Amino acid sequence: MPFLVLLVLEGALRLFGYGHDLAVFTEDPARKGYLVLNPHASKRYFANQQNATYGNAEPFTANKAPGVFRIFVLGESTTIGYPYMNNGSFHRWLQYRLLQTYPDRDFEVINLSLTAVNSYTVLDFGKAVLDYEPDAVLVYTGHNEYYGAMGVAATKGIGHNRTLACWLMKLRSWRLTQLMATVADKITGLISGENVDLRENLMKRMAADQQIAFGSAAYNAGIEQFRANMDELAAAASARGIPLLISNLVSNEKDLKPFISISDGRGKSADAHYQSGIRLYHQADYPSAKKEFVMAKELDALRFRAPDALNTIIKDIAHAHKGVTLVDARDLFKKHAAGGILGKETLLEHVHPNLQGYALLSEAFYQTLRQTGLLPASSAEMPFEALKKQMPITPMDSLKGEYEMMILKEGWPFNIPMPTEEKREKTEEEKLAGALVVKQISWRDAMVRLQQHYAAAKDTAAMLRVAEALALDDPLNAVYFDNAGKLSIALGLHRQAVNYLSKAFRMENSFERARMLFVILLKMDQPEEALPYVRYAAANNTSRFNLNELLSFVQQQVEAKKRR
Repeated sequence: MPFLVLLVLEGALRLFGYGHDLAVFTEDPARKGYLVLNPHASKRYFANQQNATYGNAEPFTANKAPGVFRIFVLGESTTIGYPYMNNGSFHRWLQYRLLQTYPDRDFEVINLSLTAVNSYTVLDFGKAVLDYEPDAVLVYTGHNEYYGAMGVAATKGIGHNRTLACWLMKLRSWRLTQLMATVADKITGLISGENVDLRENLMKRMAADQQIAFGSAAYNAGIEQFRANMDELAAAASARGIPLLISNLVSNEKDLKPFISISDGRGKSADAHYQSGIRLYHQADYPSAKKEFVMAKELDALRFRAPDALNTIIKDIAHAHKGVTLVDARDLFKKHAAGGILGKETLLEHVHPNLQGYALLSEAFYQTLRQTGLLPASSAEMPFEALKKQMPITPMDSLKGEYEMMILKEGWPFNIPMPTEEKREKTEEEKLAGALVVKQISWRDAMVRLQQHYAAAKDTAAMLRVAEALALDDPLNAVYFDNAGKLSIALGLHRQAVNYLSKAFRMENSFERARMLFVILLKMDQPEEALPYVRYAAANNTSRFNLNELLSFVQQQVEAKKRR
């Protein structure tokens, strides 16, 4: 009888629309036949729903089209691209490179990452995506194992019991549980007189136990939690024959002193190890400095940087499961740091990369995709240096990241005062970046304003960068690709123009797109590539010109080239 009553109550709550469906995916309200990340999915992991975070809404087809290469990306704030977001994230660097390197193929790169989560969410989301025909699943996670949602030391965390954690996540999908949690939060707030202060940064709100000693029970619980979750995900992907690429982790060693310094048990504190590392680094004794910096990080009791033990686990898991591959991002970062010691050259604060770092992270995943044979060789290969020059990240995006960092570092646990504001007229990019940070404007609206600003200044190269950025952010909008193609033509970037216009043509066939494509391809002396577009234009002619003669001429050109 009690179970029957509970079921009736649950049914009634669903019938009257109370609560939320917490499935990973939901139908895209803007596009029929497409799915997006459910904005409520994260509520399965957060005890206090006001702390729940939101990810990207990157649509993909519910029924995968033939020839599409589908990639799911899983992780935490680094993986979503904080503090730049949008095109600063490593998956967008990867997406742009794929577009330029494989212009005739269609890719879906879907980032399901969330801030303030850990391996519980990655495991949950990872098992869900296996049902949607991924060609690869990319994972970068581990820094939030202690303070992320369901972490062993998070606010209102469930401690060290993984079984209880899994049951709790399932129970939160019930509307009755959601009602009980809402009522309990309100009662607790009334009794205590305290409410969640959303002005405090999320790092502080999530960190209940701010001292976790190296080797303690809580420390070991976080490591075992990560091992169990990642091993389960690797086993699930391997059993389904789906390639899983999991990266090791990077964090700031040289340019960030320990947040909370405690002793190593032998009379030397985290701070002492750090200062020793600084001294040895200035003496160019990099191997010894490296050991000291790493020990300082390991002893830091505020565990916002993953212990090195997690990198060992990632390596072991990659070796233990068929179809699971280690992405050695750490080695690549070390190659771009003096003495192989990671610091401000690639990292902004404790764990989040700067734009150079996000580019390197994308390079590590890209090269691993190539090495595993998931991506074939291409005659249009975009070298890494070319990617760094061409990646459509605007000055506004870069400034937005800088401003976010200033705000983050002003609060706990950094407590670095905000720099004094310069008394001068701000540039348009600075104004828009500031408006973005305080959420006065959306990113796409800011990009439209930026495009208008560059158009008024007749800066075609800057206009192209914005057009490419919009196409990268919304790869289902053919108009963005048209704009990028036309601006590429204006700058004489013919091959790039073809890449964008051919992509737009595949999305929506039209006479005008076919005309632009065959005109530019004939200028490039590529009649064999131009021929399909001439055929389409001739068959769907909306101009006053007879295109049959042109079609005959191009066919002759193609035959002549074959005989050479």
